[in-house]
Amino acid sequence: MKFNQIFVVDDDKIHHFMIKKLLQNNQIDVSPSFFENGFDAINGLKNCINNGDKLPDLILLDINMPILDGWQFLEEFKAIKNDLTKDIVINILTSSDDKEDLNKAELFKEEIHRYYTKPVTGALIKDIFQ
Repeated sequence: MKFNQIFVVDDDKIHHFMIKKLLQNNQIDVSPSFFENGFDAINGLKNCINNGDKLPDLILLDINMPILDGWQFLEEFKAIKNDLTKDIVINILTSSDDKEDLNKAELFKEEIHRYYTKPVTGALIKDIFQ
């Protein structure tokens, strides 16, 4: 699948910077939108739906964030999923390799495509976008 629009949902601005640089360095031509928590990202999706804007093709989602964490985002996503005009690939991209989180991801197997652990590298970015 070709990704054009992506949402990066992570509270770490350094992570945002790294994603931007890795996309540039690997000549991956996408339009990223960055959100610092799940609340802002879910509102971003709702705005796309309400305004007829382009929905993201891919969401890179962290788990541990303030306001609305990744799991809460996924619950909200499930609630609006039927309002989406296309399928959106969601990849977890987190520092957590905790077995509890990996097991919890299984509860969202309809929503989550892949589960990646940080750090983000060029090889990881290539894997996501191939």
